[in-house]
Amino acid sequence: MLYYLFKYLDTAFNFPGAGVFEYLSFRAALAIITSLIISLFFGRRWISYLNRKQVGETIRDLGLEGQLEKQGTPTMGGLIILTSILVPVILFAKLANIYIILMIFTTVWLGSIGFLDDYIKVFKKNKKGLSGKYKVAGQVVLGLIVGLVMYFNSDIVVREKAQSESQIYTEIEQIGPASKFTIEGVRSTKTTIPFVKNNEFDYSNLLKWLGEGYEAWAFLIFIPIVIFIIVAVSNGANLTDGMDGLATGTSAVIGLTLGLLAWVSGNIIFADYLNIMYLPNAGELTIFISAFVGATVGFLWYNTYPAQVFMGDTGSLAIGGIIAVFAIIIRKELLIPILCGIFLAESLSVVIQVSYFKHTRKKYGEGIRIFKMSPLHHHFQKLGYPEPKIVQRFLIVGIFLAVLTIITLKLR
Repeated sequence: MLYYLFKYLDTAFNFPGAGVFEYLSFRAALAIITSLIISLFFGRRWISYLNRKQVGETIRDLGLEGQLEKQGTPTMGGLIILTSILVPVILFAKLANIYIILMIFTTVWLGSIGFLDDYIKVFKKNKKGLSGKYKVAGQVVLGLIVGLVMYFNSDIVVREKAQSESQIYTEIEQIGPASKFTIEGVRSTKTTIPFVKNNEFDYSNLLKWLGEGYEAWAFLIFIPIVIFIIVAVSNGANLTDGMDGLATGTSAVIGLTLGLLAWVSGNIIFADYLNIMYLPNAGELTIFISAFVGATVGFLWYNTYPAQVFMGDTGSLAIGGIIAVFAIIIRKELLIPILCGIFLAESLSVVIQVSYFKHTRKKYGEGIRIFKMSPLHHHFQKLGYPEPKIVQRFLIVGIFLAVLTIITLKLR
């Protein structure tokens, strides 16, 4: 909103300083500052309100040290994160940008599903909350919508590589300042493969066996992959949200990394230098991810050990979905196993634990557990590690994975 207001003031009245809103870096800085302020000040008031209304978490005794001490801690704090994301984005982003529209829709959609789950748990006193099949159904619907828009919308294009550096600067000079130019691209189902030279892969190639014209059926591969990624990452974030500050801190690191990837992918000069796909208009996503980072860091102020508030499914489902959709949009979804390695490890620990237990119970009559408890962070808790130490070490691993993700831009 403010972007359009100051653009109007600049063009209509030549208002002093209004043109600064054309710069992504300025609006991104405003977004992160605003999200931090909202999360810190709104967060304190929201926590006080939840305490007055006695909207607390019901803790099931799993035999974990310090677990029952968290009984009654306010939950549904994910509303702090969602508000801190959406307000700055609405204020500072170009709301007509298709990528921003997709990210806002993702935030509201999954936030609503998570809120419904938390509402059932807290106010309806149903510890199971929203049925798992309905959660997955909501994630699948989101994946279907994102996949269809990504595949069919004419505004979503890529440009693999400029012919030469001189061509880039010629185009910029012809069209105008870098913050205003628009360069044509082509619709594509290509993505980025890490650690591979000429690291672009087209999903449509998986259908070559269909013969001539196979490209027209690429959506049969692309959309199911989008759905799978969104469901997997959203649930991975949800499983990671089991210790104070774990999901929040990890997500902030992931968001910062995705912001850097979006910025270089949306800048034709850096995209050409790094030999990666240039995504016209994707630079605007820097505004969204800046608000995301500010919101998660601000929420961490209250969520760090000992937590004053839990995000609940309102936050965790939305955070996972935001990360997944953002990575898909900037064509870096195949980097998710590296960047979101913490989420992946948490999810795999549950799958391995449940699968092996069922297998051994069927084969030997008694189930055997590989981990002392799943998800993985509880395994280390059972080993006797204090919760803050587990969170900090997971965060260190997350930072390492983030750095590894970034160097894939050149390490091929």
